[in-house]
Amino acid sequence: MDFLFSLSLFFHILGAAALVGGWLATFRKPTVLQWQHIGAWVQLVSGVLLVGLAEMGDGDLNHVKIGVKALVLIAVLVTAIIGRRRVAKNETVPTGIAHSVGGLSLINIGLAVFW
Repeated sequence: MDFLFSLSLFFHILGAAALVGGWLATFRKPTVLQWQHIGAWVQLVSGVLLVGLAEMGDGDLNHVKIGVKALVLIAVLVTAIIGRRRVAKNETVPTGIAHSVGGLSLINIGLAVFW
């Protein structure tokens, strides 16, 4: 069980790195990269798995924090999907959409660390 939790945490961190790294890499010419889209899905799946594994363990979780982080992640995922659809249609991604993917991801990391 510890290995599965560590593996899930590893993928969760990789998803965050893909989101923020992609944002920083395209900061001057904002767009939504495919790795950011993938990173958002990885964050969602691994986050749900982490919560499920923690509930099966001691079950001492801050459910408000998890709910807030889940809402922020859903906003990241929706904006990443919108951005990738714009890229697929060869349209420009609005600056607000591109920066919201990375900015909200950074906020979510801050919530994880400081709350």
